[in-house]
Amino acid sequence: MQTGNRFRAYPTLAQEQILLQWIGHQRFIYNAKVSEDRYYRAFEETAVALSGTPVPVDQEYARFIGESTPWLREVPSQILRNGAVLWKQAYGRFCSGLAGRPTFKRKDGTQSVWITSELFCFKYNDKTHTEELGLGTRKFPVGVLSFTAHTPYSRPSSLHVSVEAGKWYVSFSSDDGLPEPKEEETVSWLRMFTEEELEVRTLGFDRGVAVPVVASDGRSMDLLPVHKSRTERKERARRRYQRRLARQKKGSQNRKKTKRRLARSFEYGKNVRKDVVHKATHTFATDPERSLFVVEDLKVNHMTKRPEPKKDASGGYVKNGARAKAGLNRAILSSCWGLFVLFLSYKARRNGKLVIKVSPKFSSQECARCGHIHPDNQPSQAEPCKIGCQRCGQRDNADRNAGLVIAKRGIRLLLEGDVQRKPVRRCGIGKRKQLGQELSEDKASGEENKTRRSKRLRASSAKEELSVARPETPTTASA
Repeated sequence: MQTGNRFRAYPTLAQEQILLQWIGHQRFIYNAKVSEDRYYRAFEETAVALSGTPVPVDQEYARFIGESTPWLREVPSQILRNGAVLWKQAYGRFCSGLAGRPTFKRKDGTQSVWITSELFCFKYNDKTHTEELGLGTRKFPVGVLSFTAHTPYSRPSSLHVSVEAGKWYVSFSSDDGLPEPKEEETVSWLRMFTEEELEVRTLGFDRGVAVPVVASDGRSMDLLPVHKSRTERKERARRRYQRRLARQKKGSQNRKKTKRRLARSFEYGKNVRKDVVHKATHTFATDPERSLFVVEDLKVNHMTKRPEPKKDASGGYVKNGARAKAGLNRAILSSCWGLFVLFLSYKARRNGKLVIKVSPKFSSQECARCGHIHPDNQPSQAEPCKIGCQRCGQRDNADRNAGLVIAKRGIRLLLEGDVQRKPVRRCGIGKRKQLGQELSEDKASGEENKTRRSKRLRASSAKEELSVARPETPTTASA
């Protein structure tokens, strides 16, 4: 089964300069491919379409090395090639509907370089009894990069070296040799149990803002008080660094120091939340008494959208609650709802267990004992820890009751055979010989676009076509 590893690396000052150079050169090639794609799309329906220029969706990078960019030869050619490959992979994901169109990479934030097997090798050191990572070639040597491996791993075919807030990391994916259980087999095995047996093996999770996750058995996932106090202190420091950064001169050394401190203030909260989620999901996924996990199918992206602006009769803008909504969005995103489901899903799959999603409608208003749904079961959001059924009189913790309701919905969905398996969409680029609209746009528009284009071309004169095509397309020299 494929598993990912991310180890802390400790390069020397000389190695840092070389790796930063590799990162910058690979980013330049990637951004050059993005710029080239934008250029051709800007003229695809006018000059380029009339000239019959082929689609430049390729991995070529030699055309970017010229008199104005001789410094691109200061790094191995594989670094430049990998930058072009990364762009083509991103473009393939866009064509398959898996992501948006590739955009420019910035110099700020987390930076990384993709290194393939031609530029690194793992060697076992007999003296220290550890493996060493050698980087570079004879022409472009880097040396041995020190790193700390906190878990066993197998040697990969490619890896990424990244820097975040001044800290370096080595990350790669490898096969651990363990068989990966299939989801269909897990579903078939669970459907062999009765409803009463599944109730014992099932765990439902209710996600909220006050307490990020509460399980149907009463267990919960939340930050410790020391984590919350330190996060608040980092938040105050972050605002102080941002004010200081706004006053400093661009390009100065003090500004660089402030940016690094600002990045580290963000890093603490992110690492704490990820650590808490990892530990909680590991505890749940390795519980021998649980085999089925049920969560709500929450659309976090839709829930954290900013409110639309409002106008009055005179056309002026009025208050739309954007400030309050921003605070709610910040609380939702810091609760790690999506990260919890992501980590729980892959850890459950490794242990031969199943995670399914159910509808979240009225889960906080439904009684887990009798199934009665009424708004008065939870009369106020100000007291979310209390719930009382209006029919049977059942009183319980509201979050625990919602977890039981979600677990029952998951069991019902499993026994009815309505568990929907998410289809796997492959990444690929269609074969197109002419520039024009995107493949998805061609399918959606059909023959209508062809008719509209032909009418437009017939309306334009030959003089106009030549005047448009001449500046953007190369002309053939006459003999």
